[in-house]
Formats: sequence, structure tokens, C-alpha cells
Amino acid sequence: MRAARLIKMVLLLQSRASMTGAELAEQLEVSERTVARDVLALSEAGVPVYADRGRAGGYRLIGGYRTRLTGLGRAEAEALFLSGVPSALREMGLGDAASAARLKVSAALLPELRDAADGAAQRFHLDAPNWYHEPDSPPLLPEIADAVWDDRRLLGRYRRGGTEVERVLEPYGLVLKAGVWYLAARVDASWRVYRVDRFAAVEPSGEHFTRDRDFALPDFWAERAADFLRSILRTEVVLRLTERGVRLLPLATDPLSARASLASSPTPDARGWTTVTLPVETFDVAYEQLLGLGPECEVLEPPELRARMATALARAAALYDAVD
Repeated sequence: MRAARLIKMVLLLQSRASMTGAELAEQLEVSERTVARDVLALSEAGVPVYADRGRAGGYRLIGGYRTRLTGLGRAEAEALFLSGVPSALREMGLGDAASAARLKVSAALLPELRDAADGAAQRFHLDAPNWYHEPDSPPLLPEIADAVWDDRRLLGRYRRGGTEVERVLEPYGLVLKAGVWYLAARVDASWRVYRVDRFAAVEPSGEHFTRDRDFALPDFWAERAADFLRSILRTEVVLRLTERGVRLLPLATDPLSARASLASSPTPDARGWTTVTLPVETFDVAYEQLLGLGPECEVLEPPELRARMATALARAAALYDAVD
């Protein structure tokens, strides 16, 4: 346990110019006193860790010290080769760079671990697009990815409805969601999300921007995704579901809102039916989604949706009566 912690400490100090005892303690999940003892142990082992005193002090490696990756175990090495998404890297124009990096890491591993890349690739594969959707790589993605990496402003023409708008963007990050690429960008001091495939043109401005150090792409995306879901689920329907209908509802509608609604619903009645109030985008969307549940779902409210469902199911029943 301590040996793994010492290796992690050296790798942390290699990745930064200097770290305080408090920062190391937080990263390693130990006390500052343990950090001080570990630093002493590293020094005794010949690792040149230097302690700067004073309020701005901390720990750093001196003399350009670097450690080899021979401390990696098999599970760590396989996890490392799983950390990239090959198809996404190719779409961003980084396929060659990723391949070269994997070769360098493989060369640094112990001989008995050099099959880790093949072992991981043979056991796990990420297929990002949804079913029934052909993967579509936006042609402007490599240029946008370059600007993201370099913190370079972009002049972009974006298709919105039937028109195009021009924007000067500070591209902060790219997100691949269900096979669709999105760009998180700052525009005129406000944060926006753009679908990459809707850019008609992008052109680097030649200017760099100063990245906001407090920006965290995963947190930003999670917040925006939740806001988007709340914004489109603008109305509600009341349903009565059979036991099977309860199981099918998250498959037919938005799974997050369906599960939340089911969790807050009362217990089933004597017949085993569960009454649910479900947020939906529109009544038209709800009609298309709930029709697939057939007799496992009864719409109680609103009356106009109930009548529409009844008409559609009566027409279906008439078709089967005609066959008989």
C-alpha cells in the first residue's frame, strides 16, 4: 500500500512544478504528517525530492528527475489502454498521435505486460452511436479539436433553423454524446453548447484566449444536460400502468424522468396498477411514446390525449377484428 502511494507521489511531482503538503495530502488521501514521512523515505531511497520552506513553499523534484513506468501492474496497464476511445480520437484527427503514445507506453512496460494493449482491446470495445444510427463524423471536427487543444479563438458560422449566424468562440471542450459531437464554448462572456455537425465553417482567428481555471468540462456538461432535459419536459401526463408497463416505461420514454416518477409514485392498487405523473416534452411526443406500451398503459390525463389514445387503439382493434 505504501509503495503504491510513494510511486503516485513521484508521478504527481513529475507532472507539476511544485505541490504543497496539503495538495499532496488531498491527492493521496493521507495526512500532511504522512506526506512528510513519505518524502523523507523517497529522499533516503535516492529520489531527489526538495522541500521549499515558507508560505509559498512545497515539494518538488530537482535535476529533471523522471521515473520509468515499470511500477505499472497488469490491471493498471490494461486500464491505461482502455482510457482512450479509438474512434473518437480518429474523428478528431488524433489517431496517429494516440497510436504513437501507446507504442511508447508499451515500450516502457515490463516485457510480461506488453500484451496489455491487445488484452484490453480483445475484451472491451466502446460503440458510441445509438442503435439504428450510422456514425457520422463532422468534417470540421479536426479543426475545432485543434482549436480546443491550443486555446485558440474560432470564427464560426453556425446553422440555426434556416439561417446562419456568425460567432467568435472560445472553444473549451468537446463532448461525444450518443454518437453526436458537441462543443462547449464561451461567447461574449456566456457559456454555450453547439452541435459540431451544424457548423457550416470555422476559421482560426490566430488569437489565443486565457482558459478559466475553474472550468470543469464534466461538471459543466452534467449541469447543461440536466438543464436541457428540464427545459424540454414542459408538461405532464397521468398514467396507470400494469406491472409490465412499469418495467417498460423507462424504455419507451426518457429513462431518467420515468424512473424518478416511478420512485415517487404510490404503491400499486389492488389490481396491481401503478398511477404515475410523468413529465413529457409535448402531448404529441407522449402519444408516440406511450402508444408502444399498448394495453400495459392507460392515459388518465389530459382528456385530449386519453381520447386520442383511445381512438388509435380502437382502430388497431378494428384491424384485428377484420382479420378474424
